[in-house]
Amino acid sequence: MRHRNNTSLIAAALLAFLLLSGFSFPFHRKKYEKPISKDTLQPDKVLFDRAIRNIEKGNYEIARLTLNTLINTYDTSEFLAKAKLAIADSWYREGGTHGLSQAEAEYKDFILFYPTMAEAAESQYKVCEIHYKQMEKADRDAAQGTRAEDECRQVLVQFPNAAPFNKKAEQMLRNVQEVLADKEFRTGDFYHHKGSYPAAASRFAYVTTQYPLYSAADEALWTLADSYKKMGDRFETQEGDALSKIVKDYPLSAHVGPAKERLTALKRAIPAADPGAYARQKYELENRTKAGIISKSIGLVSGHPDTRMAAKMGTPAMTTIRPTVPVSVPNIAAGGQNGISDVVGGVVQDSANLDKSQDARMSSQNGVVKTEAAGTGEQKASVSSNGQGTGDNAKANEIVPPTNHPATAQQIKQYEKLQAKAKAAAERAAAKAAKSKKPAAATPATPADQPAGEKPASTTPAGAAPPKQ
Repeated sequence: MRHRNNTSLIAAALLAFLLLSGFSFPFHRKKYEKPISKDTLQPDKVLFDRAIRNIEKGNYEIARLTLNTLINTYDTSEFLAKAKLAIADSWYREGGTHGLSQAEAEYKDFILFYPTMAEAAESQYKVCEIHYKQMEKADRDAAQGTRAEDECRQVLVQFPNAAPFNKKAEQMLRNVQEVLADKEFRTGDFYHHKGSYPAAASRFAYVTTQYPLYSAADEALWTLADSYKKMGDRFETQEGDALSKIVKDYPLSAHVGPAKERLTALKRAIPAADPGAYARQKYELENRTKAGIISKSIGLVSGHPDTRMAAKMGTPAMTTIRPTVPVSVPNIAAGGQNGISDVVGGVVQDSANLDKSQDARMSSQNGVVKTEAAGTGEQKASVSSNGQGTGDNAKANEIVPPTNHPATAQQIKQYEKLQAKAKAAAERAAAKAAKSKKPAAATPATPADQPAGEKPASTTPAGAAPPKQ
């Protein structure tokens, strides 16, 4: 009896999982969305109807053969465009990586040949949906997410008046950008915990500029400000800008209070909250969907990302900006300042120098290559994390870019150990040198020790009478 109950529970759980995962049974017949109601016995219409019935039954290969027969035989048929679209729909329904790739190619062909038909907007929307369905989580490959972002933007740009589809594409674009922004945020958070603050600041700055609708944009701004704070006092302006953006654009954030306190410490004006940003953030908090027990359980094993935190209103980013140049990159990459650059280079006049030294170009200064200093050594990076020189490398008014590789605790410990050994060796050498400076007993010089042309040194002690001859 207990065995039967367990079997029933397992069967019920399996059935519930299949229904939730969208599994379609083979006996289920899905109605085709774009039938032609015209009742006629024309041969091209007969072929089209037969293909549609095969699509509804799941006989996709037979349906495509019938549609290709229609296209090749009746090249002037009024059902030509519908037949081409039905081929794309058959690949889309078949699914799988191969089927979706073929469906995308067919939809693109349909848009190319029939750009003014009403179905062209739906075809572009289907292409957006193809990549959206294949999009993976934020910690995995972002190739499909990037393609989905481009294709969903194309729906809004190419078909702005296609009301049934542009609204759906706009929400899908917000969902896609939520996943892409989360990927950048995770990367920046990794760099921040590692101590690579310039790299972290670069990632967070890109996230907050490119994806302002991201659900954790306020957290990204707060960590961005902290990265600038850890990089030194000369980044106070960037830190203040990030904190001001939290107060102005995310007034309901939990970081507003600490951001105001830090702005006061920096002696910067506290901006007023934007009413539009306040209304948008309030709407998002009130309409955010919470995950249930079943959704959380399926989400652990599903490869699809969770987009419940995505924005429900607001205009998504329609252009892709270039990421900012990190502050750890020399000035030449950022265009230089006042004609001064940290990167120099030139042309080696004598190619023989390339064979004589490891790198003949390392001696290049201001575009002139000095042969006598070719390959003189490695250009050392900054030691301190805030970009200020330390020790013997510190010079007056020298500004060194911060490094992405601060010294670890193990490296510091090893450095202190080496310093202690060097100090002990120096003390031993000093003691040995002091001991060697003590006066020693005089020994008579032998003829072999005397320089040529000099008289033998007298061996008579000072103050004693010379011996009698």
